Amino acid sequence: MKQNGPQTPSPRTKSTLLQNKFIVCLLAVFCCLLWGSAFPSIKAGYELFEIGAQDSMSQILFAGIRFLLAGVLTIIFGSLFQRKVLFPKKTSWNMVYMLSVFQTMLQYFFFYKGLAHASGVKSSIINGMTTFFAILLACLVRKQEHLSSEKIIGCLLGIAGVITVSLSGGSIGAGFAFNGEGFILIAAVSYAISSVLIKEYSVKENPVTLSGYQFLIGGFVMMVVGFAAGGRIHLTRPVGILLIIYMALISSVAYSIWGILLKHNPVSTVTIYGFSNPIFGALLSAIFLAEWDKLSLRYVTALLLVSLGIYVVNRK
Repeated sequence: MKQNGPQTPSPRTKSTLLQNKFIVCLLAVFCCLLWGSAFPSIKAGYELFEIGAQDSMSQILFAGIRFLLAGVLTIIFGSLFQRKVLFPKKTSWNMVYMLSVFQTMLQYFFFYKGLAHASGVKSSIINGMTTFFAILLACLVRKQEHLSSEKIIGCLLGIAGVITVSLSGGSIGAGFAFNGEGFILIAAVSYAISSVLIKEYSVKENPVTLSGYQFLIGGFVMMVVGFAAGGRIHLTRPVGILLIIYMALISSVAYSIWGILLKHNPVSTVTIYGFSNPIFGALLSAIFLAEWDKLSLRYVTALLLVSLGIYVVNRK
């Protein structure tokens, strides 16, 4: 006799739900909103924890604390949500180590350093190049997809946007500092590499598990290196504690959701929403950092070029 009662959704049902275009849209835009809020959050954190623009090791220590906490939260929330303790398989540790290098240590070493020498608005626009680097790596290095004319046009539009936002007085050199905008570009390349890797790795391991443990390892290494090299942070106001918890949640929530979406959908179906990332970053930086003066016609043009480029790359 068939018994009635609560039924656990089958993997097929769950996969179908995560492939629903409306659900994908909501979750992907939510991730981009969180990532966009990281730009003003980091710069506000530098002020709250008395971290100077030249204090590299304190910046690394600050980042390490954030990502160590992000790893702990990801593992806890993931374990509660999936009703089992998340732990990588023996064969997955090399994947975790690779992701921790590119997605956390390298990316955020250059990101935090660069953001200390560049405005939040400009950084958010340049960081939009991540999508183009990921496309080029997927096509030319990993051979995951074909490099079409649309993707080439989109990449050119994105590069045009970066050049536009870097122009100052008609010269790109005056508006582009290697330890500022240059470091933001290096961070974008590093994240693009991790995006290509996690698409491959999520076939073999739970993407939430990968995110949690790579944050844990990467954050711990950055924290130890930063502290051992003389980095220190000083809490000036209690709100700083809430800020660092929020920043940890940005990483743990956004990266976990993004990894799950990539596992269940074609890359283009998810990354098409990446156009909102630089827009959210620029607008939130303008609101919370009082950088409205940065939103000149030049910046608006750069935003449009980057956003259009990402759309052209990903549209079917």
